Amino acid sequence: MAVDSPHGLQILAVQGIPEVKPGDRISDLITSNACLEEGDVVVVTQKIVSKAEGRLVNINAEDLNARRRLIESESVRVLRQRGELQIVETRHGFICANAGIDFSNVPAGQAALLPIDPDRSARRIRYEILARTSLNVAIIISDTFGRTWRRGVVDVAIGCAGVAAVADLRGTYDALGRPLLATEICVADEIAAAAELVMGKASRSPVAIIRGVDKAFMRESSVASEIIRPASEDLFR
Repeated sequence: MAVDSPHGLQILAVQGIPEVKPGDRISDLITSNACLEEGDVVVVTQKIVSKAEGRLVNINAEDLNARRRLIESESVRVLRQRGELQIVETRHGFICANAGIDFSNVPAGQAALLPIDPDRSARRIRYEILARTSLNVAIIISDTFGRTWRRGVVDVAIGCAGVAAVADLRGTYDALGRPLLATEICVADEIAAAAELVMGKASRSPVAIIRGVDKAFMRESSVASEIIRPASEDLFR
């Protein structure tokens, strides 16, 4: 399945990725099932990274007390709570529902936790693909988050390597020659959201390739250092 933009951007779902088990090498699964090209951005869902890294725990999903304890064990603080829903800050600095813990697409009686260091996970996949194929590709690890004051969820980047997390356009000019004073584009989130259009939630396509991304965006990067807003800049804490 491919989605093309008028400017030639391609979004390609990678088919044939098998069920991922602890210890699997995500890079091997990608290179065995995808025809990669130099400069591709490969988007990988958090779920298969967590599975491969063994970030699975045994838990009864119906045990609300156990769920709450697990969420709190993966959080540094709880910001809001309504019924079973907890909005928390994870150790990564993510503000999200229920610490990103997921019961979908995992065996019954288990839950998937976020990777310990998603940026590091992305770098490892990228370097392994480079070693195996000699292709310089970028990696984004995506997960589904809600948006403050907006309904619906979108995929965002929780880890990246080889592609800009944020493109700082401050000091450049708009189409009418006016200077941009505050514009920073979250490139990694835009790519992650685009990839979800072909991956879906139940189509068993946990990997997508974004082809045609501007080469100017291809650089070393980090979600942790570029996207996570420092508390000193947060007007709502």
